[in-house]
Amino acid sequence: MIHRLKAYCGKKHLRKIRAFVEKVLKSHGMADIEAYPIILAVDEVCANLIIHSHYCNERESFEVSIYYHDNSEIIFEIVDEGLAFTINQYSELDLNGIIKSRKKGGLGLMLVQRIMDSIEFGKKNNKNICTMCKKIN
Repeated sequence: MIHRLKAYCGKKHLRKIRAFVEKVLKSHGMADIEAYPIILAVDEVCANLIIHSHYCNERESFEVSIYYHDNSEIIFEIVDEGLAFTINQYSELDLNGIIKSRKKGGLGLMLVQRIMDSIEFGKKNNKNICTMCKKIN
């Protein structure tokens, strides 16, 4: 079964996305301690998409899909038509440098990479697709 949510590109819609992900994870019996980092990762990717790809334009939307594969992993697909994120242009930031400079931001993708087992960015039929996978017990 695939769970889908159409979300609009305003920051205020992140609460709805988090609630959707939480509901799906808990409906499949996932405990809070396992679910909350995953919710955080999905929220971070969606926030970046809303802010950097769509500039918080609430007339634009994207879709979040969640499905289980062989009961061994959960897959999240986020599909939009905004500006594409190019993962090969991303380099992980130096955590010590960020702390010393007291810079805010820039840690989201690093956090997502540590929470999820894989994250991929691609394009199909003029749509951007972010796919994240998490192995489950």
